[in-house]
Amino acid sequence: MLFSVGQSFVFFSLLSLYLCLFFFMTSNKRPSVGFKHYPFVGALPGFLRNRHRFVDWSTEILKQCPNNTATFHRLGKIHGVITANPANVEHILKTNFENYPKGQRFVTLLEDFLGRGIFISEGELWKVQRKTSSYEFNTKSFRNFVMHDIRFETLSRFVPTLAKASKNGQLVDLQDILQRYTFDNICKVAFNFDPACLGGDGTAERKLKKSIEIVHEFVNSIIRSRLEEKSENTDEDLLSRFIGNSENSTEFLRDIVVRFIQAGRETTSSALSWLFWLLASHPKVEQNILKELESIRARNGRIIGDTYSLDELRDMHYLHAAMSETLRLYPSVPVDTKACQSDDMLPDGTYVGKKWFVMYHAYAMGRMESIWGWGQNCNEVLPERWLENGTYRPANVFRFPVFHGGPRMCLG
Repeated sequence: MLFSVGQSFVFFSLLSLYLCLFFFMTSNKRPSVGFKHYPFVGALPGFLRNRHRFVDWSTEILKQCPNNTATFHRLGKIHGVITANPANVEHILKTNFENYPKGQRFVTLLEDFLGRGIFISEGELWKVQRKTSSYEFNTKSFRNFVMHDIRFETLSRFVPTLAKASKNGQLVDLQDILQRYTFDNICKVAFNFDPACLGGDGTAERKLKKSIEIVHEFVNSIIRSRLEEKSENTDEDLLSRFIGNSENSTEFLRDIVVRFIQAGRETTSSALSWLFWLLASHPKVEQNILKELESIRARNGRIIGDTYSLDELRDMHYLHAAMSETLRLYPSVPVDTKACQSDDMLPDGTYVGKKWFVMYHAYAMGRMESIWGWGQNCNEVLPERWLENGTYRPANVFRFPVFHGGPRMCLG
């Protein structure tokens, strides 16, 4: 249908009036902080302009908000809340946990790859996976199994790889090495399978990235092999616990394997990469860690190269503090997303509508002076913050949610 000149004039006049009223009303009624919204598209322009620096941009915005919480809407009736308020985080992850699942959009995006593993499953399916995994993580035999395999991977592959590069004056991509190192570890610990990615040139792992089908075939080969060995199984690794239940299908087992590979490899390698980067740029912190190791070894009458016991690891308070300081500034999961099931009100008074996105911002929380009370040096690296008379003191998990919190808190 064609518009006449008169109709077009009326249409554009009404549109101009709407825009004028919109900007007048928002400038008078909306606070000057938070995400800037525009007619029709909402906060989308800001998200697009800052997509390359989203965590820093959103941190800057949340710092300006009185409750460290901001509401946004985008094109397509997408509404959401981003918060760096510890009280809100506790409400989302614990107090009203059932009202904030992963959400269908999140599941739809990742289900083809992750299946119905512990990462995206909900309800009874999640509870079964969580219970079995939690039990295994807390057994003494499993902890000893972990210590043995990590020591093997470290001494026979990780250290020799770096030593060879150092001897030859070769530059290395430390993050790539750490990703292969953690991939080998998680496969061995969780499934008693050694892909030897660090031992080779990385080809085995690069093949895994080509497609979902290749990943699933790789995982299925692990499961087939383990099912054939079922009668000889000694129940040392995580997969053994799930294989022991005859009701678990091959598809179910595959989803479990994929999830643990994804969780164990990415988060651990990210944390280690940032730790080594911070140590390289803060030699005093590195020296303090080495002094602590020497002190522990001298006290126990052992040399530095000997295997460390779990008790000795628990005595490494400064190392623990350095790791916590790393994760505070560079959490492996900087922002996590939930979906609101029914209308809710957060502790700070922020309204959350049904089907809204809710994000808690661990990266921003680690840099909030108001949360930690450390003043302007909040962004500096000071492991001593975590020590009290030389003993490590953990922070409240909802102020420091780098390992999640509540019923879904990280197992390991």
